[in-house]
Parts: sequence; C-alpha cells; structure tokens
Amino acid sequence: MANAIQDKSKAFAIRIIRCYKFLTEQKQERVMSKQLLRCGTSIGANTRESKNAQSRMDFLNKLNIALKEADETEYWLDLLHETNYLDDDQYASIDGDCAELIKLLTSIIKKLKESDEKK
Repeated sequence: MANAIQDKSKAFAIRIIRCYKFLTEQKQERVMSKQLLRCGTSIGANTRESKNAQSRMDFLNKLNIALKEADETEYWLDLLHETNYLDDDQYASIDGDCAELIKLLTSIIKKLKESDEKK
C-alpha cells in the first residue's frame, strides 16, 4: 500500500504543479496558488521521505504530516473554487484526487495505529 500512496501523491503533485502554472499564467493569481503549490507537492515529498524512516514512529509521523498537508491542500482548493479561480469541473477533478489521497492516508495511518495497539 505504501507504493500506491507514493505513486498517487506524486501524480497529484504533478497535477498541482500544472494547476499552479494555470493559475499564475492564465488567472494571474499568485498568493493562494503559491500556498497550494507548497502543500500540494509536500504530500508526495513526505510520503517519499517515509520510505527511509528511521523507525516505525518516524514512518507514521511522515504519513501524518502528509495527511495534514493534504487537508491544507483541500482548503486552498476550496478557496480557489469559491473565489472563481477554479471552475466547477476543474475543482471537482482535482479535489476528488485530493479526497482520495486523504482517504488513503487516513486508512494507512489507522491500520498502523491498530497494529501498534495489538502489540
């Protein structure tokens, strides 16, 4: 499952970069889009970093950070949509991917915590 989250978060980061380029070049929006770029690409960076975690706790911590970044990404997407920088179709597509990442990260974290509790 760890490879799935890494693959999906990298693909999502690429979408975020393309969205950032669209927002800055086509919509001339630079403040919210910069925040979106930062947190949207950080999800993949943290899941990637989890591969080399020093311990199970460090691994879990990296995934929790990725989850927080995904949640923040969802916030910026909501704002960009509600201020009409992203239309309904653009928003639904990328927000759906973000929601999928949140569900996947939540599931992985929950399973790891349950496994730790059984020990």
